Amino acid sequence: MGTQTPSSAGQGSGRMEEDVFGTAFNYRIVSRMIPYVRPYGALVGVAVAAMLVFTATQVAVPWLIMEGIDGYIRTDDFSGLTLLVAFFIGNAMLNWGTSFTQELAIARVGQGVLYRLRGELFSHLQRQSVSFYDKNEVGRLMSRVLGDVYQLQEFLGVAVVTVGDLLSLVGITAVVMILSLKLGLISMVTLPILIIFMAVWQPLARGAFIRVRRAASIVNGALNENIAGVRIVQSVNRQERNLEQFDELNGENLRSNLQATRLSAGVLPVVEILPAISIALVIFFGARLVGAAALEIGALVAFVMYIQRFFDPIRSLTMQYTQLQRAMASGVRIFELLDNQPALVDAEDAIELPRLSGDIELKNVSHCYVPGQDVLSDVNLHIQPGQTVAIIGPTGAGKTTLVSLIARFYDVDRDRGAILVDGHDIRDVKRKSLATQMSMVLQEPFLFTGTIRDNIKYGHPAATDEQMIEASKSVGAHDFISRLEDGYETFLQERGVNLSVGQRQLVSFARAIVADPRILVLDEATANIDSYTEMLIQRALSKLLRGRTAIVIAHRLSTIRGADQIVVLNRGRIEEVGTHDHLMDADGLYAHLYAMNFAALKDAMPGGRY
Repeated sequence: MGTQTPSSAGQGSGRMEEDVFGTAFNYRIVSRMIPYVRPYGALVGVAVAAMLVFTATQVAVPWLIMEGIDGYIRTDDFSGLTLLVAFFIGNAMLNWGTSFTQELAIARVGQGVLYRLRGELFSHLQRQSVSFYDKNEVGRLMSRVLGDVYQLQEFLGVAVVTVGDLLSLVGITAVVMILSLKLGLISMVTLPILIIFMAVWQPLARGAFIRVRRAASIVNGALNENIAGVRIVQSVNRQERNLEQFDELNGENLRSNLQATRLSAGVLPVVEILPAISIALVIFFGARLVGAAALEIGALVAFVMYIQRFFDPIRSLTMQYTQLQRAMASGVRIFELLDNQPALVDAEDAIELPRLSGDIELKNVSHCYVPGQDVLSDVNLHIQPGQTVAIIGPTGAGKTTLVSLIARFYDVDRDRGAILVDGHDIRDVKRKSLATQMSMVLQEPFLFTGTIRDNIKYGHPAATDEQMIEASKSVGAHDFISRLEDGYETFLQERGVNLSVGQRQLVSFARAIVADPRILVLDEATANIDSYTEMLIQRALSKLLRGRTAIVIAHRLSTIRGADQIVVLNRGRIEEVGTHDHLMDADGLYAHLYAMNFAALKDAMPGGRY
């Protein structure tokens, strides 16, 4: 492509942090979530009310059993016991109903938040400048939009359950202390042990889950890279080596997950053993209180049930703590992404470009991706309306950077020159008004999943079928499209892989032409097309480019010789400008490149023609 890529520029600072794990509660993240939850306030209220009733019914069960034993069974009051049983069944039904209501309400709120967050993330990513994607891997961005949003959505359900568990703990503690303060204090002796254990376990678990997150992100990135580059992988027979490398990454993912699983599994026996010890203590000392008539037998049974239920919320909170940490960390990453402002935005007073004539002027333009390493240096160039200008130069000369700046994929710093289109500084105009009058055809054609019709009209959906067909005919695409079984309704697979590379490029040309652009940029656009197809396109372009300004990056002699002006870039500077004959006479870099490349290709063709 003939330019340095900015992908390595600022990698460290550009990538979003994967190792943030977060606390179980982050006020900033929770406050940022409020606008997303606010539209579902009524449902949240229903969920909270249901949770309160559900918690109350849970706490009531042992008390009802105690009343049944001490108040009715011991006194043989079976009519009262019957009424209590009916009340018990009613409590169970209420417990089930409120649990169902709570789960359903939280699910609807969570899915609504999930829908809105993903939509906002997609919209935000669409607005990001090209430099953002130079610095951030697709796999990591996918983790944001899919994994992190899901984790944050889970926070709502976990938060409600956590509040319910905390209320259960408060309720159960209050009840057992009312039943017997002495026995209640005895039952709590294992609690400090659990607190100390959790204080040791949490940092270990935090580090383990950070490792899991990092490993999963790396695996996602490697998977995306290898699938996207599968043709290159297979062309160089790299499958086995890539598999070995993927196995190493996947192995680290396996080991990190196993470590996290061992830590999670290790906490469960402790949480299970401590309730057993507490229950044993309650039975041992409670039996003596019953024998001394200081405690009823039903109260002892209720006490045992309460102690068992006391540790259930603790067990749940232990598991939910890590889930809350994950959710908060996901929230940090999501809102970090949403807070990442596009590097390229229209000025507040940006104007709408009128219909362009196509005059382009670069004044003292310098640009770098890495500070101190200029890709373009002090470039001055004036392209007249309707001219076809060929940009050539060695690899890394800055050719693609030049056209990327003209297309305003990147902005030129205010103190490093200016690019004018029809006399307007493109930094002072709305980029949309520039983009709608400029089309680009790149070396690697990219087609979207959908029909050929959808792809040709992709940037210009208002185009009529007549305009679409005319554009296809003008670039020689109509004939092969018509031969397809479904013609323009042919459904293209991902990236159009069911078409040949040349056919995909022809569709790309048609897509560029149907918009009737005033400026056309061809970045090695004919590099992947056979000579015959290129000849058809060259003939078509000679008509299509009339009245349009064209900037062509190419190596083929046929493309370059037909240009009104040839610009020779070398190490980010314009070294020569002129026509083919003028530059050949000058015997400079252009003549050298011609001798090294173009003449060799010309001699290789039958009859010495190229």
